[in-house]
Amino acid sequence: MKFLGKKIRLLRHQKGWSQEDVARQLDISIPAFSKIETGITDINISRLEQISALFNLSVVQLLTYNDPEQEIKNASDLELVTKKLQDRDSEIIELQKKVIELYEEIRNVKSFV
Repeated sequence: MKFLGKKIRLLRHQKGWSQEDVARQLDISIPAFSKIETGITDINISRLEQISALFNLSVVQLLTYNDPEQEIKNASDLELVTKKLQDRDSEIIELQKKVIELYEEIRNVKSFV
């Protein structure tokens, strides 16, 4: 629930709303909403639907929503890891070529003997 609470807090901040603003719109107390954001309180389906409607999202979108800044960071991290893998693949190919060359040298030496 903490992950969902963080998402809800992020959405609230993006709208520029206070906890009081959201609590009022949900017709709950500020402490009750605070417990939702901190993950202390489990959210039932009807409350989940109410919160998703408040942010103009479907329940699925709310449950899978990711911070755009985090998505950019993830994409950047993925790009970096992909580059490292490509570099390693190139290194492996070069090492394989060297092994083949050495094998050919050994084979040529044996054929002279």
